[in-house]
Amino acid sequence: MERLQKLMIGNAFLVIVMSMFAGFMLGFGLIGGLELYPGKIVAMPYYGTAEGWARAHSGGLTNGLLILALAWALPLIPLSDKMRSVTAWGFIYIGWANTVFYWGGNAAGSRALSFGDNPLGASNLWGALGFGMAFVGALLIVYLLCYAAVRALRSA
Repeated sequence: MERLQKLMIGNAFLVIVMSMFAGFMLGFGLIGGLELYPGKIVAMPYYGTAEGWARAHSGGLTNGLLILALAWALPLIPLSDKMRSVTAWGFIYIGWANTVFYWGGNAAGSRALSFGDNPLGASNLWGALGFGMAFVGALLIVYLLCYAAVRALRSA
């Protein structure tokens, strides 16, 4: 179990690092670049919108913290070894799937909310990939959380 916890913690930290990079993209979008010194802003290329990067910044942090919370709670949930592994790897997948969703959503007019074009705009490979990964992740997290909740409540 300790190995699974360490894998979750390491991946959670990396998901949080990606959210910090999204914060840079947010800053570039808000002020038009990077301030080298007071009053001197150098234009920095970025894609997407400031609103999209704000979601990627806060959402990535939230996903990383979710993985950390589960890593620390894992020993308290009465799961079989197989289900413990599925849960750990499932949450690692969910964190990265949501990261791809946020970053891909900034690269697609569709905001990665559908495989194809939608009222928000046109989709592309990044939008379809982000939507597909996040859709699987959304189903997976509901299942894993409900399963773990039932197991924990039954053992209380």
